Amino acid sequence: MSRRALRRLRGEQRGQEPLGPGALQFGFRDDDDAEEEGPKRGPGGRRLPGAGKEGVHVNNRFELINIEDLEEGPVVNGERADGRPPDAAVSGSKRRSQSGGAEPRKDGEVADSAAPAEQANASGKLRKKKKKQKNKKNTTGETLANGLEDIDRILERIEDGGGPQRPSPQPLSAKKHVLCVEHRHLNPDTELKRYFGARAVLGEQRPRQRQRVYPKCTWLTTPKSTWPRYTKPGLSMRLLESRKGLSYFAFEHNEEYQQTQHKFLAAVESMEPNNIVVLLQTSPYHVDSLLQLSDACRFQDDQEMARDLVERALYSMECAFHPLFSLTSGTCRLDYRRPENRSFYLALYKHMSFLEKRGCPRTALEHCKLILSLEPDEDPLCMLLLVDHLALRARCYEYLIRLSQEWETLRNLSQLPNFAFSVPLAHFLLSQQADLPDQELSSAREKASLLVRQALTMFPGALMPLLEACSVRPDAAVAGHRFFGPNAEISQPPALSQLVRLYLGRSHFLWKEAATMSWLEGNVREVLRAVDAGDPAVGECESRRKVLYQRAPRNIHRHVILSEIKEAVAALPPDVTTQPVMGFDPLPPVDTIYSYTRPERLSPVSHGNTIALFFRSLLPSYTMEGERPEAGGAEGPDRNQGLNRLMLAVRDMMATFHFHDPEGLHEAPAEGDGDGEWD
Repeated sequence: MSRRALRRLRGEQRGQEPLGPGALQFGFRDDDDAEEEGPKRGPGGRRLPGAGKEGVHVNNRFELINIEDLEEGPVVNGERADGRPPDAAVSGSKRRSQSGGAEPRKDGEVADSAAPAEQANASGKLRKKKKKQKNKKNTTGETLANGLEDIDRILERIEDGGGPQRPSPQPLSAKKHVLCVEHRHLNPDTELKRYFGARAVLGEQRPRQRQRVYPKCTWLTTPKSTWPRYTKPGLSMRLLESRKGLSYFAFEHNEEYQQTQHKFLAAVESMEPNNIVVLLQTSPYHVDSLLQLSDACRFQDDQEMARDLVERALYSMECAFHPLFSLTSGTCRLDYRRPENRSFYLALYKHMSFLEKRGCPRTALEHCKLILSLEPDEDPLCMLLLVDHLALRARCYEYLIRLSQEWETLRNLSQLPNFAFSVPLAHFLLSQQADLPDQELSSAREKASLLVRQALTMFPGALMPLLEACSVRPDAAVAGHRFFGPNAEISQPPALSQLVRLYLGRSHFLWKEAATMSWLEGNVREVLRAVDAGDPAVGECESRRKVLYQRAPRNIHRHVILSEIKEAVAALPPDVTTQPVMGFDPLPPVDTIYSYTRPERLSPVSHGNTIALFFRSLLPSYTMEGERPEAGGAEGPDRNQGLNRLMLAVRDMMATFHFHDPEGLHEAPAEGDGDGEWD
């Protein structure tokens, strides 16, 4: 048996011999040679007195060795593993070293008493060795993590211009903090498990996941076995630039995807959903086709198929992500002016709507934060009109309060009716929680009352529609007062009426609780007392309403169209309702940035051939002779112009057609002059 095996049986390890001052000498020798040499011994196999103290070779040369623990087992509760006190063990070892060896013992004593002590000593040293290795691994991991953080800071400085350290602006840090997205909340199963348990949610999904052969793991959706096999459709993402800690990305279409996009536009103009179905058979992961067909399924009350198509579109776009694109950092931007990026916005919005309908408001809130983080300054889908509703439904009251406090100076959120009423409601619902201290409950209640009185003073026309939506009959003194009466709703600007109807159509049921209504009633009476007392704040709010809400911006109209709330859609201005609205691209920005254009088409039909013009007008995307589609347009000719040309062609055809009676043709020569000519 080798010396290494003997040492392991005795619990000894190399480098644990007693060391004297200056005895730690690092001699670089081969480990095998050191093993074979071993400690110096005398002729009888005894260790020499000075052996092992000079030229000791430590196994791990970068780890300090505790001299007290050398060659001895662990001390537990003041005793060693062999039952002796630590002082006795040290004195015993000294006596053995001074005498030059151990006292002779019988074989029975060695078998009976030495073996348990050596086993306990060996087990204690093994536990100690494992603990040291674990501590070394943790220290190494912390060092690597700190090193990576330092590298990230250096890269951010280089991207900012390579100059001296400059602190980032405060608005960016505030947005990054508020719009932080958590991966685990992007999965609706996480929320459903909390409601119904993991067994009910994952019971049917576990056997399917074993057979899944999809190329990558995704965060937004879970691929299904019923989907077509994924093949790259020609969609990709590239990094445009990085500045001031922000990274700007853009989706790209290759030539094959562009051809599919042109076919899709032609299918949409034909107004036949079956044409889109045929296109998806050849390109099953074309994003715009999936979104448009999802709308068609939703209009036919096939919600399950509509949701499945939206998830497939999201999966297709997530597979095309750039390696540096992050869903959770809050520093990645997508310009909505690029048509290739709009599909991702709309797919996320539709997916978020389905999640809310499924009863997953917490997951929907996380998707709302994700959409808002893609372009928070412009907010193309106006997610600020929705984030408060989802936060209240998910009972994230602290998040809504923090968002309103941090963004008030940047975006004037209190001027939006939804935030003006939702923030005090969040304070009130927070004061209803019994697990908070009494001081915090009273402070939240006072803050809620103050904010709701300000909201009622600024938007008096919202009270009566709110009570009507909640099926609450108002007091006669309130209903007949000039401040909250019918005149308050009629006199407010149209843009403000649209915002109020949007908020009430979406969030009125949050006010139906009896405690909430009682709290609202008391504050309404306080507002009436202030109005009768001539509070100057009432006149200031009235003048602000007339100035601020002249006309709603385009992103609010786009949000109203996507929300599909009847009361808000009915309040859209005529210039929005008269123009065509495509489900895959509602109200595109005026300053759209096109990376490629649709090929121009010329009509071979002349103006004189009326019948040919009529049949040509029945085909999708037709153009008159000499006319071209709009330069840079990706949607072809305007649909209203096409309908006008069609009506003119029909009128011209009806004016030139003459219907002749076959029987009258035979009688015409007898009645006429006999020449048999037709008129």
